[in-house]
Amino acid sequence: MPAYLETIVTAHRAQAALDRRDLDQAVEEAGRCGPVRPFAPAVRDAAARHGIGVIAEIKRRSPSKGDLDPTLDPALLARDYQDGGAACLSVLTDREFFGGSPDDLRSARSACSLPVLRKDFTVSALDVCDARVMGADAVLLIVAALSDAELSSFLDVSHRCGLTPLVEVHDELELRRALDAGADIIGVNQRDLHTFEVDHQRAQKLAAMMPPGVLAVAESGIQDDGDVRRLAEAGYRAVLVGEALVRSGDRPAALARLLGHGT
Repeated sequence: MPAYLETIVTAHRAQAALDRRDLDQAVEEAGRCGPVRPFAPAVRDAAARHGIGVIAEIKRRSPSKGDLDPTLDPALLARDYQDGGAACLSVLTDREFFGGSPDDLRSARSACSLPVLRKDFTVSALDVCDARVMGADAVLLIVAALSDAELSSFLDVSHRCGLTPLVEVHDELELRRALDAGADIIGVNQRDLHTFEVDHQRAQKLAAMMPPGVLAVAESGIQDDGDVRRLAEAGYRAVLVGEALVRSGDRPAALARLLGHGT
């Protein structure tokens, strides 16, 4: 496991080890939450209309870039993203490393009608349940942070809770693991977790290995409509974009430009 990811995951696992809740009860609680907004259909609909969908991210800071916008208003940003044509939202809820919180997710979701992905480091089945309880419609599962048994288990718990799992991979081996576990929505992170450098060839290479029927999402390092166009041509149905949108002075316009509708 890459060093920075290991640090973050170790911290999350230490916290998860203190959680003694009963899993079946947690799943039952998650099942009593309100209706889930359909994540995959929203992406497919956006791809049908625009050629590709944008999952727009709400992120205050990152370990590699530092502060992006520590005082951002999640509700305002969610409305901006919806106005700009986003298919879905991604909200960072990690507090220690990314400055996020479950309140950011709740605030963003209540301000718009878009499906919301909880972007965090899921290391226990209870984390999956918590994603639904805080209002998420989808949950991120990072293959590099999980064993095969955990990945299969968390996929199952996601479905039991009504959540859509987005399974993130970085290389061919992780892609095979994701497919073997039954993932059908796969995100390819273009950022090298050793160097933090973006490798655009990574997405191109793995796109050619996606079986028919898999909903492919490209993540990280997406800056402009040229990047989006290349990824759409490679077969991706969605891109997850954070930094370029958060740093923009006019976020609806920046998002619209990614979709090819800007001036």
